[in-house]
Amino acid sequence: MLDRDGFRPNVGIILLNQRNQVFWGKRIRTHSWQFPQGGIDRGETPEQAMFRELQEEVGLQAEHVRVVARTRDWLRYEVPDRYIRRDARGHYKGQKQIWFLLQLVVPDHALNLRASTHPEFDAWRWNNYWVPLESVVEFKRGVYEMALTELSRYLPRQEIRSRFLRQGNRMNPPGSDSPVDTDSPPDTQTH
Repeated sequence: MLDRDGFRPNVGIILLNQRNQVFWGKRIRTHSWQFPQGGIDRGETPEQAMFRELQEEVGLQAEHVRVVARTRDWLRYEVPDRYIRRDARGHYKGQKQIWFLLQLVVPDHALNLRASTHPEFDAWRWNNYWVPLESVVEFKRGVYEMALTELSRYLPRQEIRSRFLRQGNRMNPPGSDSPVDTDSPPDTQTH
């Protein structure tokens, strides 16, 4: 299904873990890494396609993630002729994508690259959000940068805790005999 300009409607998925690292999948039998993505079938909304692709490519269900945000408009990239099947040349130009930012709400052992009979990835890893894009096929890099940039403002805030706080130590504030509960968020600390 192509639009009148020769672009196939598609969705892209930026999947975050609890540390705001992003999921990268290694394309099967290649050395290139990418985010999950896939075409929108006739009659599907972008959100329906995103959840279908999420299940097919990484084995996650809707209840395993929280939708954080999506791009406002379609982001497009053209595919070089050498990557286009001969029978599609002349009318197929590339992909137009709606990108979704999702946060994983279950442990990452829920990821399953063999959830479908035609796996897309043979390995995966977590990377920093702003990892350099050299491992992404060149013609997709611009769209990746646009999607990451647009969606970065929606990144969940990270709770910063020092080693002292992680150890659950308690301290007495100056001039006080009662300890402060450093394991509770600051607005709920007991004094």
